[in-house]
Amino acid sequence: MLTCGYYVKFVLSKQYEKENIMKRTIHRANTRGHANHGWLVSSHTFSFAGYYNPERIHFGALRVLNDDHVAAGMGFGSHPHDNMEIISIPLEGALEHKDNTGRHKIINSNDVQIMSAGRGIVHSEYNASKTDPVKFLQIWVFPKVRDIQPRYDQKTFDPSQRENQLQKVVAPTESENTLFINQDAWFSLGKFDAGKATNYTMQHPGNGAYIFVLNGKVEVDGEVLEARDAIGIEDATSIDIKALENAEYLVMDVPMHLN
Repeated sequence: MLTCGYYVKFVLSKQYEKENIMKRTIHRANTRGHANHGWLVSSHTFSFAGYYNPERIHFGALRVLNDDHVAAGMGFGSHPHDNMEIISIPLEGALEHKDNTGRHKIINSNDVQIMSAGRGIVHSEYNASKTDPVKFLQIWVFPKVRDIQPRYDQKTFDPSQRENQLQKVVAPTESENTLFINQDAWFSLGKFDAGKATNYTMQHPGNGAYIFVLNGKVEVDGEVLEARDAIGIEDATSIDIKALENAEYLVMDVPMHLN
């Protein structure tokens, strides 16, 4: 039987172990790189284009997280990519995608798009509206296998399936419920009412989780995050996430060590 004093020491010891094993990386919204091209306003969590920060190159396999606002009728003309997994998540409005395979698609809110650039692909992304702006996340993940045949997919997800729970949208296995990614990575979206909490368990040994708050306010293992803040957590098996007010966020579970 544990005495009260011993029990307190035991709990404090376990808390000390947790705090010293878990590694946190916090990126506040106002510390991101910014680019304003008139037709495009972009915030860069990691070094990208004209923004360079040697302490913000990537989080494990997560290389790019751009928060893009594109004016009506404008967009990114045809340009090449290779050996990168590229995920686009429209938050407001719609994107028009074209590539050199002849593919022509519209990506709407509640859709997620993924493109394995593989050994090379050329594509363009434009705002599909001539009157309204589009807001979307552009995310790049280093691939698990290089030089594969380029691959494209998109899927519409029911937003009710992320009410007070995490909805898995990207995974490294073929499934009708998620999009396939050429990496040991999992993406999940959640929309939680104030006071609601969840515990996220890492999907793969050695992975870390990068949590990006879309709106609202959340607490992640004691750290308070507001809209467009983010936290990366390494060397943990699970993470406690609580909505302090109505909130939406994206969890990106990625390998921390690259091949």
